[in-house]
Amino acid sequence: MTINDFLPISKEDMNKRDWDRLDFIVVTGDAYVDHPSFGTAIISRTLENIGFKVGIISQPDWKDTKDIKKLGRPRLGFLVTAGNLDSMVNHYTVSKRQRTKDSYSPGGKAGLRPDRATIVYCNLIRQAYKKMPIIIGGVEASLRRFAHYDYWSDKVRKSILIDSTADLLVYGMGENQIREIATNLNDGLEIQYIRHISGTCFITDDLENLYDYRVIPSFEEVDSNRKNFARAFRIQYEEQDPVTGKVLVQKHSNKYLVQNPPTLPLSELELDKVYSLPYQRNYHPSYEKLGGVPAITEVKHSIISERGCFGNCSFCSLAFHQGRIIRSRSHESIIEEAKKITQDKDFKGYIHDVGGPTANFRHAACDKQLKKGSCKNKQCLFPEPCKNLNIDHKDYLNLLRKLRELPNIKKVFVRSGLRYDYIIADKDEEFFREFCTHHVSGQLKVAPEHISDEVLRLMGKPGRDVYEMFVDKFYTINKEIGKKQFIVPYLMSSHPGSTLKSAVELAEYLRDIGYYPEQVQDFYPTPGTLSTCMYHTELNPVDMKPVYVPKNKLEKAMQRALLQYRSPKNYDLVEKALILAGREDLIGFGPKCLIRPKNKENSRARKRTNSRNNNFKKKRTKGRQGKRR
Repeated sequence: MTINDFLPISKEDMNKRDWDRLDFIVVTGDAYVDHPSFGTAIISRTLENIGFKVGIISQPDWKDTKDIKKLGRPRLGFLVTAGNLDSMVNHYTVSKRQRTKDSYSPGGKAGLRPDRATIVYCNLIRQAYKKMPIIIGGVEASLRRFAHYDYWSDKVRKSILIDSTADLLVYGMGENQIREIATNLNDGLEIQYIRHISGTCFITDDLENLYDYRVIPSFEEVDSNRKNFARAFRIQYEEQDPVTGKVLVQKHSNKYLVQNPPTLPLSELELDKVYSLPYQRNYHPSYEKLGGVPAITEVKHSIISERGCFGNCSFCSLAFHQGRIIRSRSHESIIEEAKKITQDKDFKGYIHDVGGPTANFRHAACDKQLKKGSCKNKQCLFPEPCKNLNIDHKDYLNLLRKLRELPNIKKVFVRSGLRYDYIIADKDEEFFREFCTHHVSGQLKVAPEHISDEVLRLMGKPGRDVYEMFVDKFYTINKEIGKKQFIVPYLMSSHPGSTLKSAVELAEYLRDIGYYPEQVQDFYPTPGTLSTCMYHTELNPVDMKPVYVPKNKLEKAMQRALLQYRSPKNYDLVEKALILAGREDLIGFGPKCLIRPKNKENSRARKRTNSRNNNFKKKRTKGRQGKRR
């Protein structure tokens, strides 16, 4: 691997290839990592594969246009992305504190990209080059394509296509769109006439040439009325299907944002082709002296096996970005990538992951989904598995078996998310048993997120009973195979619908199972999710019913603290939460108490009370035992 194996990042690199001018320049907020887990790598290699000359400008200085100009004026256009994450998520924690590290930057250094990077980079390009086609894409652009709630400014913002002044927005996974856009531009079609491509958005002055479209409430309407915001989101949500989705129109002042229907997901053959492109599977060598790029660590020896997710959790944006239809790579393609990984000088014999958004989804939810699209008003797994759901782990199991048999591979782990309700719904336990035997690294991370059924309902997650069935089965299987392995649950505080009462319920559950989480995720209202719509509007857009939303800083802190009630630093918050929730019975010395009293007088009083309670319980127990005898 040499610098020449990467795409050009400088004029010197262009000269080595005898290139006078580039066709496209990709501007990204991430460091340049040529690995298929990074959108910049996939899009640039896709264009290179069909004959275009592509260069990369990574993390340009946004204070002037010098860096934007360093590769010259491209022949056909600029492609702009904030990177693998929304730049605001990349910069700020849920409490809106600035992060001190950036895993997508050299040496993990923070501050190498601006807030709202897509908008800033587009403005720089407009300053440097007049009348230059600009196409935006990636997660930031995709999830902000409509008027959207912006948590960091606590207001509704216009479509990012308006604010960036870009010409086209590519949403979702963009290989098909970018190939067609590039071909159209190369054939001489001007950017303002490229309005026919699925999976893209554009701005227009009028609707004369549009047919069979659906109008959603305008920016002005959603900005001024939260019910309109919820209604607009509901329509967006219903039309995100490549088979049945309609053109959507949202007015912004005197302009119209137009979203063409989603593009069809790539076929198996097309997906295999994308992952066979000549990625160097590492960060650019110029970053070596800066400490490399930390984000490569987790993915370097991991394999993406599929795209899409029909799980459709409310707080997840996947349905809005990758869609609900699963598309998987062939076994041959995945095995070929595994062989490449074994040749890496840093490989120690362990494949870290084989999966995707949900590792154990390898095929479409049902036959109908491929022919007639996803159901608009029904979920595949929630509130219980659909009768038409194709529940089968055989293909995934066979794939994992083949990977285990490859030379130089000691272990194949699965660390992507697993839908435990899908596993429990599978009557054939062969996969679960073999998974526990070969593919768990001692701890299995799963995401019940909560245990309150009301909160889980709003999350679109299965009920507590399903999770407990999964846990019981996991430990039963591990006992039978002679392994000591453990479940590590991911939990979320302050999701819409979560009250202090439900937070206490979750704390009691943690007490009962003897688990103390080191990390807890407070709900983060990011663009493009149903949960964020609930957070902003305090309505469930599915049924327009009111939803309780914990927004107060103190209440959010209390809910989070309850999940880590053992920590001394959380004592005051936990005590206050228990008092406000009317659960002072959990302050004391009894086995069910979460914390002990702080005040000495109260402490003695509570101790006497708890002692009497314990004695009473003992007498009742003895009485019952006597009756049994």
